[in-house]
Amino acid sequence: MTSFDSSPQLNAWRALLALAVVFVMLATTGWTAVRNNRGDSSPLEAAISAWERGKIGGRSLPDPDAPAARLSHFFASLDTKQRNQLAARYPLAVGNMNGAPAELRYRANRIALGQARKVERERMRDKRLSPLGQQEAERRMKRFGVMMRPERQVLAFDPMGSGRMAEVFGDLDKARRVSVVVPGVDTNVLTFERTFRKYSAPVGMAKALYRAEHSVNPRARTAVIAWADYTAPVGIGVDAATAMRAESGAVRLDSMVRGLPGRSPVALYCHSYGSVVCGVAARTLPSRVTDITVAGSPGMRADKASQLGTGARIWAARDSDDWIQDVPHMEVGGLGHGADPVSGSFGARVLSATGAAGHTGYFEPGTESLRNFAEIGTGAYDRVRCASGDDVCRKDISGEAAT
Repeated sequence: MTSFDSSPQLNAWRALLALAVVFVMLATTGWTAVRNNRGDSSPLEAAISAWERGKIGGRSLPDPDAPAARLSHFFASLDTKQRNQLAARYPLAVGNMNGAPAELRYRANRIALGQARKVERERMRDKRLSPLGQQEAERRMKRFGVMMRPERQVLAFDPMGSGRMAEVFGDLDKARRVSVVVPGVDTNVLTFERTFRKYSAPVGMAKALYRAEHSVNPRARTAVIAWADYTAPVGIGVDAATAMRAESGAVRLDSMVRGLPGRSPVALYCHSYGSVVCGVAARTLPSRVTDITVAGSPGMRADKASQLGTGARIWAARDSDDWIQDVPHMEVGGLGHGADPVSGSFGARVLSATGAAGHTGYFEPGTESLRNFAEIGTGAYDRVRCASGDDVCRKDISGEAAT
Protein backbone atom coordinates (compact mmCIF):
# COMPACT_ATOMS: atom_id res chain seq x y z
CA MET A 1 0.00 0.00 0.00
CA THR A 2 1.17 3.48 -0.78
CA SER A 3 2.03 5.70 2.18
CA PHE A 4 2.15 9.47 2.19
CA ASP A 5 4.60 9.75 5.08
CA SER A 6 7.11 11.25 2.63
CA SER A 7 9.28 14.35 2.81
CA PRO A 8 7.84 17.65 4.10
CA GLN A 9 8.83 19.32 0.82
CA LEU A 10 6.84 16.81 -1.24
CA ASN A 11 3.81 17.15 1.02
CA ALA A 12 3.99 20.93 0.81
CA TRP A 13 4.13 20.74 -2.98
CA ARG A 14 1.08 18.48 -3.03
CA ALA A 15 -0.79 20.84 -0.73
CA LEU A 16 -0.08 23.82 -2.99
CA LEU A 17 -1.17 21.82 -6.01
CA ALA A 18 -4.40 20.81 -4.28
CA LEU A 19 -5.10 24.42 -3.29
CA ALA A 20 -4.52 25.58 -6.85
CA VAL A 21 -6.86 22.95 -8.28
CA VAL A 22 -9.59 23.76 -5.77
CA PHE A 23 -9.21 27.50 -6.45
CA VAL A 24 -9.79 26.88 -10.14
CA MET A 25 -12.83 24.73 -9.33
CA LEU A 26 -14.25 27.43 -7.10
CA ALA A 27 -13.74 30.06 -9.75
CA THR A 28 -15.35 28.00 -12.50
CA THR A 29 -18.02 25.90 -10.76
CA GLY A 30 -18.25 26.41 -7.01
CA TRP A 31 -19.76 29.87 -6.81
CA THR A 32 -22.20 29.08 -9.61
CA ALA A 33 -23.44 26.00 -7.79
CA VAL A 34 -24.01 27.99 -4.61
CA ARG A 35 -25.74 30.83 -6.45
CA ASN A 36 -28.06 28.52 -8.40
CA ASN A 37 -29.22 26.70 -5.28
CA ARG A 38 -30.49 29.79 -3.52
CA GLY A 39 -34.19 30.08 -2.93
CA ASP A 40 -35.09 26.49 -3.86
CA SER A 41 -38.22 25.22 -2.12
CA SER A 42 -38.48 21.65 -0.90
CA PRO A 43 -41.52 19.35 -1.05
CA LEU A 44 -40.27 17.81 2.18
CA GLU A 45 -40.21 21.18 3.90
CA ALA A 46 -43.77 21.82 2.69
CA ALA A 47 -44.85 18.43 4.06
CA ILE A 48 -43.26 19.12 7.44
CA SER A 49 -44.91 22.54 7.56
CA ALA A 50 -48.30 20.91 6.95
CA TRP A 51 -47.55 18.33 9.65
CA GLU A 52 -46.79 21.09 12.16
CA ARG A 53 -50.28 22.52 11.60
CA GLY A 54 -52.02 19.14 11.70
CA LYS A 55 -54.00 17.19 14.28
CA ILE A 56 -55.07 13.59 14.83
CA GLY A 57 -57.97 12.62 17.07
CA GLY A 58 -58.17 16.19 18.31
CA ARG A 59 -54.48 16.14 19.35
CA SER A 60 -51.78 18.38 17.94
CA LEU A 61 -49.00 16.54 16.19
CA PRO A 62 -45.57 16.51 17.86
CA ASP A 63 -42.56 18.52 16.76
CA PRO A 64 -41.12 16.58 13.78
CA ASP A 65 -37.62 17.43 15.04
CA ALA A 66 -38.29 15.93 18.49
CA PRO A 67 -36.00 13.12 19.67
CA ALA A 68 -36.73 9.80 18.00
CA ALA A 69 -37.77 8.21 21.32
CA ARG A 70 -40.46 10.85 21.83
CA LEU A 71 -41.80 10.42 18.30
CA SER A 72 -41.76 6.65 18.71
CA HIS A 73 -43.85 7.02 21.88
CA PHE A 74 -46.33 9.25 19.99
CA PHE A 75 -46.84 6.73 17.18
CA ALA A 76 -47.18 3.90 19.71
CA SER A 77 -50.06 5.82 21.30
CA LEU A 78 -52.06 5.73 18.03
CA ASP A 79 -54.10 2.88 16.61
CA THR A 80 -53.40 1.38 13.20
CA LYS A 81 -56.07 3.45 11.46
CA GLN A 82 -54.66 6.72 12.86
CA ARG A 83 -51.11 5.84 11.88
CA ASN A 84 -52.20 5.02 8.33
CA GLN A 85 -54.18 8.28 8.16
CA LEU A 86 -51.03 10.24 9.01
CA ALA A 87 -49.04 8.35 6.37
CA ALA A 88 -51.69 9.18 3.76
CA ARG A 89 -51.99 12.86 4.74
CA TYR A 90 -48.30 13.62 5.23
CA PRO A 91 -46.40 10.92 3.32
CA LEU A 92 -43.11 12.80 2.90
CA ALA A 93 -43.11 13.93 6.53
CA VAL A 94 -43.90 10.48 7.98
CA GLY A 95 -41.65 8.69 5.50
CA ASN A 96 -38.63 10.69 6.67
CA MET A 97 -39.46 10.85 10.37
CA ASN A 98 -36.89 9.13 12.55
CA GLY A 99 -38.87 7.49 15.34
CA ALA A 100 -41.84 6.51 13.18
CA PRO A 101 -42.31 2.72 12.83
CA ALA A 102 -40.30 1.30 9.93
CA GLU A 103 -43.31 -0.36 8.27
CA LEU A 104 -45.24 2.93 8.43
CA ARG A 105 -42.33 4.76 6.81
CA TYR A 106 -42.24 2.20 4.01
CA ARG A 107 -45.98 2.74 3.44
CA ALA A 108 -45.66 6.55 3.53
CA ASN A 109 -42.71 6.60 1.14
CA ARG A 110 -44.57 4.37 -1.31
CA ILE A 111 -47.28 7.05 -1.41
CA ALA A 112 -44.70 9.85 -1.69
CA LEU A 113 -42.94 8.05 -4.54
CA GLY A 114 -46.26 7.73 -6.37
CA GLN A 115 -46.86 11.46 -6.01
CA ALA A 116 -43.34 12.29 -7.20
CA ARG A 117 -43.80 9.93 -10.15
CA LYS A 118 -46.86 11.89 -11.30
CA VAL A 119 -44.86 15.13 -11.12
CA GLU A 120 -42.11 13.66 -13.29
CA ARG A 121 -44.65 12.34 -15.80
CA GLU A 122 -45.95 15.90 -16.22
CA ARG A 123 -42.41 17.24 -16.57
CA MET A 124 -41.79 14.77 -19.39
CA ARG A 125 -44.39 16.66 -21.43
CA ASP A 126 -43.33 20.15 -20.33
CA LYS A 127 -42.28 22.01 -23.49
CA ARG A 128 -40.34 24.51 -21.38
CA LEU A 129 -37.81 21.80 -20.60
CA SER A 130 -35.01 20.93 -22.98
CA PRO A 131 -35.01 17.43 -24.53
CA LEU A 132 -32.30 16.53 -22.00
CA GLY A 133 -34.49 17.78 -19.15
CA GLN A 134 -37.45 15.77 -20.41
CA GLN A 135 -35.25 12.70 -20.68
CA GLU A 136 -34.10 13.10 -17.08
CA ALA A 137 -37.72 13.48 -15.97
CA GLU A 138 -38.51 10.18 -17.70
CA ARG A 139 -35.61 8.47 -15.95
CA ARG A 140 -36.75 9.77 -12.58
CA MET A 141 -40.33 8.72 -13.30
CA LYS A 142 -39.19 5.19 -14.07
CA ARG A 143 -36.93 5.04 -11.01
CA PHE A 144 -39.72 6.17 -8.69
CA GLY A 145 -42.00 3.53 -10.22
CA VAL A 146 -39.47 0.80 -9.49
CA MET A 147 -38.90 2.02 -5.92
CA MET A 148 -42.63 2.06 -5.06
CA ARG A 149 -43.05 -1.67 -5.74
CA PRO A 150 -44.54 -3.55 -2.74
CA GLU A 151 -41.33 -5.46 -1.96
CA ARG A 152 -39.18 -2.32 -1.69
CA GLN A 153 -38.64 -0.97 1.84
CA VAL A 154 -37.83 2.71 1.38
CA LEU A 155 -36.82 4.21 4.72
CA ALA A 156 -36.27 7.77 3.47
CA PHE A 157 -37.09 9.68 0.29
CA ASP A 158 -36.78 13.30 -0.81
CA PRO A 159 -37.33 14.18 -4.50
CA MET A 160 -35.84 17.66 -4.18
CA GLY A 161 -32.94 18.41 -6.53
CA SER A 162 -30.91 15.30 -7.32
CA GLY A 163 -32.81 13.52 -4.55
CA ARG A 164 -32.07 11.47 -1.44
CA MET A 165 -33.07 7.92 -0.58
CA ALA A 166 -32.52 5.03 1.83
CA GLU A 167 -33.69 1.43 1.54
CA VAL A 168 -33.74 -1.50 3.96
CA PHE A 169 -32.93 -5.14 3.17
CA GLY A 170 -34.12 -7.58 5.80
CA ASP A 171 -36.39 -7.14 8.81
CA LEU A 172 -35.27 -4.00 10.63
CA ASP A 173 -37.52 -4.65 13.64
CA LYS A 174 -36.25 -8.20 14.26
CA ALA A 175 -32.60 -7.75 13.28
CA ARG A 176 -30.00 -8.69 15.90
CA ARG A 177 -27.43 -6.61 14.00
CA VAL A 178 -27.82 -3.73 11.56
CA SER A 179 -25.35 -2.70 8.84
CA VAL A 180 -25.47 0.70 7.14
CA VAL A 181 -23.79 1.40 3.78
CA VAL A 182 -22.78 5.08 3.38
CA PRO A 183 -21.80 5.86 -0.25
CA GLY A 184 -19.69 8.66 -1.70
CA VAL A 185 -19.74 11.19 -4.56
CA ASP A 186 -22.30 11.26 -7.36
CA THR A 187 -24.95 9.47 -5.33
CA ASN A 188 -28.54 10.51 -6.07
CA VAL A 189 -31.91 8.90 -6.85
CA LEU A 190 -30.78 8.00 -10.37
CA THR A 191 -27.50 6.39 -9.28
CA PHE A 192 -29.01 4.79 -6.17
CA GLU A 193 -29.35 1.56 -8.15
CA ARG A 194 -27.55 0.51 -11.33
CA THR A 195 -27.99 -2.30 -13.84
CA PHE A 196 -24.37 -2.13 -14.98
CA ARG A 197 -21.62 -1.95 -12.36
CA LYS A 198 -24.40 -2.61 -9.87
CA TYR A 199 -22.06 -3.22 -6.93
CA SER A 200 -20.77 0.35 -7.20
CA ALA A 201 -24.25 1.71 -6.34
CA PRO A 202 -25.80 1.81 -2.84
CA VAL A 203 -28.49 -0.80 -3.56
CA GLY A 204 -25.98 -3.23 -5.07
CA MET A 205 -23.56 -2.68 -2.18
CA ALA A 206 -26.25 -3.29 0.43
CA LYS A 207 -27.72 -6.34 -1.31
CA ALA A 208 -24.27 -7.88 -1.70
CA LEU A 209 -23.49 -7.26 1.98
CA TYR A 210 -26.85 -8.70 3.10
CA ARG A 211 -26.28 -11.87 1.06
CA ALA A 212 -22.68 -12.14 2.27
CA GLU A 213 -23.73 -11.85 5.91
CA HIS A 214 -26.11 -14.78 5.45
CA SER A 215 -23.44 -16.69 3.56
CA VAL A 216 -20.91 -16.46 6.40
CA ASN A 217 -23.64 -17.09 9.00
CA PRO A 218 -26.90 -18.57 7.64
CA ARG A 219 -28.61 -18.13 11.02
CA ALA A 220 -27.77 -14.44 11.28
CA ARG A 221 -30.72 -12.12 11.79
CA THR A 222 -29.37 -8.99 10.15
CA ALA A 223 -30.68 -6.00 8.24
CA VAL A 224 -28.71 -3.80 5.86
CA ILE A 225 -29.55 -0.20 4.97
CA ALA A 226 -28.46 1.44 1.72
CA TRP A 227 -28.26 4.95 3.14
CA ALA A 228 -28.02 7.70 0.51
CA ASP A 229 -30.04 10.17 2.58
CA TYR A 230 -27.56 13.03 2.33
CA THR A 231 -26.63 15.40 -0.47
CA ALA A 232 -23.41 13.92 -1.81
CA PRO A 233 -20.79 15.93 -3.74
CA VAL A 234 -21.05 15.90 -7.52
CA GLY A 235 -17.81 14.75 -9.10
CA ILE A 236 -14.30 15.40 -7.78
CA GLY A 237 -14.82 19.11 -7.24
CA VAL A 238 -14.84 21.63 -4.43
CA ASP A 239 -17.55 19.84 -2.44
CA ALA A 240 -15.56 16.61 -2.51
CA ALA A 241 -12.42 18.43 -1.31
CA THR A 242 -14.11 19.93 1.78
CA ALA A 243 -16.23 18.66 4.67
CA MET A 244 -19.27 20.82 3.91
CA ARG A 245 -21.41 17.98 2.54
CA ALA A 246 -20.03 15.61 5.16
CA GLU A 247 -21.01 17.87 8.04
CA SER A 248 -24.66 18.06 7.00
CA GLY A 249 -24.60 14.35 6.12
CA ALA A 250 -23.18 13.49 9.54
CA VAL A 251 -26.13 15.15 11.28
CA ARG A 252 -28.55 13.15 9.16
CA LEU A 253 -26.63 9.90 9.73
CA ASP A 254 -26.65 10.41 13.49
CA SER A 255 -30.40 11.11 13.48
CA MET A 256 -31.10 8.01 11.40
CA VAL A 257 -29.10 5.72 13.68
CA ARG A 258 -30.80 7.16 16.78
CA GLY A 259 -34.19 6.50 15.16
CA LEU A 260 -33.54 2.80 14.46
CA PRO A 261 -35.80 0.42 16.37
CA GLY A 262 -34.48 -1.73 19.21
CA ARG A 263 -30.98 -1.77 20.63
CA SER A 264 -29.15 -4.01 18.16
CA PRO A 265 -25.50 -3.15 17.40
CA VAL A 266 -24.90 -1.08 14.27
CA ALA A 267 -21.94 -1.29 11.88
CA LEU A 268 -21.23 1.45 9.33
CA TYR A 269 -19.57 0.77 5.95
CA CYS A 270 -18.38 4.05 4.52
CA HIS A 271 -17.11 4.15 0.95
CA SER A 272 -14.96 6.94 -0.52
CA TYR A 273 -16.44 10.35 0.48
CA GLY A 274 -18.85 8.42 2.68
CA SER A 275 -15.89 7.81 4.99
CA VAL A 276 -15.61 11.58 5.45
CA VAL A 277 -19.27 11.61 6.52
CA CYS A 278 -18.63 8.79 8.99
CA GLY A 279 -15.48 10.43 10.30
CA VAL A 280 -17.30 13.69 11.03
CA ALA A 281 -20.25 11.82 12.58
CA ALA A 282 -18.16 9.46 14.73
CA ARG A 283 -17.94 11.67 17.81
CA THR A 284 -21.72 12.09 18.20
CA LEU A 285 -22.94 8.67 17.12
CA PRO A 286 -24.65 6.60 19.85
CA SER A 287 -22.77 3.78 21.53
CA ARG A 288 -24.79 1.15 19.65
CA VAL A 289 -22.48 1.90 16.70
CA THR A 290 -19.82 -0.70 17.42
CA ASP A 291 -17.90 -0.69 14.14
CA ILE A 292 -17.00 1.88 11.48
CA THR A 293 -15.41 0.44 8.35
CA VAL A 294 -14.01 2.70 5.61
CA ALA A 295 -13.08 1.58 2.10
CA GLY A 296 -11.28 3.61 -0.53
CA SER A 297 -11.13 6.51 1.91
CA PRO A 298 -9.69 9.97 1.16
CA GLY A 299 -9.52 10.51 4.95
CA MET A 300 -11.80 10.80 7.97
CA ARG A 301 -10.99 14.41 8.99
CA ALA A 302 -8.60 13.16 11.65
CA ASP A 303 -4.88 12.41 11.94
CA LYS A 304 -5.41 9.33 14.09
CA ALA A 305 -8.28 6.94 14.78
CA SER A 306 -8.12 7.89 18.45
CA GLN A 307 -9.07 11.48 17.51
CA LEU A 308 -12.45 10.40 16.11
CA GLY A 309 -13.87 10.42 19.61
CA THR A 310 -15.72 7.11 19.40
CA GLY A 311 -15.56 3.78 21.16
CA ALA A 312 -16.40 1.99 17.90
CA ARG A 313 -13.76 -0.19 16.26
CA ILE A 314 -12.27 1.57 13.24
CA TRP A 315 -11.54 -0.68 10.25
CA ALA A 316 -10.01 0.37 6.93
CA ALA A 317 -9.56 -1.31 3.56
CA ARG A 318 -7.96 -0.24 0.29
CA ASP A 319 -7.25 -2.17 -2.86
CA SER A 320 -3.75 -1.87 -4.29
CA ASP A 321 -5.21 -0.56 -7.58
CA ASP A 322 -7.44 2.08 -5.98
CA TRP A 323 -6.64 5.54 -7.38
CA ILE A 324 -7.57 7.12 -4.04
CA GLN A 325 -4.08 6.23 -2.78
CA ASP A 326 -2.69 9.02 -5.00
CA VAL A 327 -4.85 11.70 -3.37
CA PRO A 328 -2.84 13.81 -0.89
CA HIS A 329 -3.90 12.62 2.55
CA MET A 330 -3.76 15.91 4.44
CA GLU A 331 -5.92 18.84 5.46
CA VAL A 332 -4.86 22.42 4.75
CA GLY A 333 -7.18 25.34 5.42
CA GLY A 334 -10.26 23.12 5.28
CA LEU A 335 -9.18 21.43 2.04
CA GLY A 336 -8.47 17.70 2.11
CA HIS A 337 -9.58 15.12 4.66
CA GLY A 338 -6.59 14.29 6.81
CA ALA A 339 -4.43 11.24 7.29
CA ASP A 340 -4.65 8.03 5.30
CA PRO A 341 -6.79 5.53 7.29
CA VAL A 342 -4.75 2.54 6.06
CA SER A 343 -1.42 4.05 7.12
CA GLY A 344 0.23 2.51 10.15
CA SER A 345 0.31 5.82 12.00
CA PHE A 346 -3.47 6.28 11.79
CA GLY A 347 -4.20 3.28 14.00
CA ALA A 348 -7.16 1.67 12.23
CA ARG A 349 -7.53 -2.09 11.88
CA VAL A 350 -6.51 -2.67 8.25
CA LEU A 351 -8.45 -5.33 6.37
CA SER A 352 -7.47 -7.40 3.38
CA ALA A 353 -9.19 -6.16 0.20
CA THR A 354 -7.87 -8.82 -2.15
CA GLY A 355 -9.94 -9.00 -5.33
CA ALA A 356 -11.58 -5.59 -4.98
CA ALA A 357 -10.00 -4.39 -8.25
CA GLY A 358 -10.06 -0.62 -7.91
CA HIS A 359 -12.02 2.12 -6.20
CA THR A 360 -15.56 0.80 -6.73
CA GLY A 361 -15.04 -2.94 -6.29
CA TYR A 362 -15.10 -3.42 -2.51
CA PHE A 363 -18.62 -4.91 -2.45
CA GLU A 364 -18.12 -7.24 -5.41
CA PRO A 365 -19.09 -10.85 -4.55
CA GLY A 366 -16.06 -13.08 -4.11
CA THR A 367 -13.76 -10.36 -2.80
CA GLU A 368 -12.04 -10.58 0.57
CA SER A 369 -13.20 -7.06 1.34
CA LEU A 370 -16.89 -8.08 1.11
CA ARG A 371 -16.30 -11.23 3.14
CA ASN A 372 -14.54 -9.17 5.81
CA PHE A 373 -17.43 -6.69 5.86
CA ALA A 374 -19.83 -9.60 6.37
CA GLU A 375 -17.78 -11.06 9.23
CA ILE A 376 -17.82 -7.67 10.95
CA GLY A 377 -21.54 -7.27 10.28
CA THR A 378 -22.30 -10.60 11.96
CA GLY A 379 -19.89 -10.03 14.84
CA ALA A 380 -17.45 -12.76 13.82
CA TYR A 381 -14.39 -10.60 14.42
CA ASP A 382 -12.05 -13.55 14.91
CA ARG A 383 -12.67 -14.60 11.30
CA VAL A 384 -11.69 -11.26 9.80
CA ARG A 385 -8.74 -11.45 7.40
CA CYS A 386 -6.27 -8.67 8.08
CA ALA A 387 -3.99 -6.95 5.61
CA SER A 388 -0.50 -8.33 5.47
CA GLY A 389 1.75 -6.79 8.11
CA ASP A 390 -1.00 -5.05 10.11
CA ASP A 391 -0.36 -5.33 13.84
CA VAL A 392 -3.50 -3.54 15.05
CA CYS A 393 -6.17 -5.52 13.20
CA ARG A 394 -6.63 -8.39 15.66
CA LYS A 395 -5.94 -6.49 18.85
CA ASP A 396 -8.52 -7.19 21.58
CA ILE A 397 -11.13 -8.81 19.34
CA SER A 398 -13.05 -12.04 19.69
CA GLY A 399 -15.90 -13.66 17.78
CA GLU A 400 -19.43 -12.69 18.78
CA ALA A 401 -21.32 -14.23 15.85
CA ALA A 402 -24.94 -13.13 15.50
CA THR A 403 -27.80 -15.62 15.54
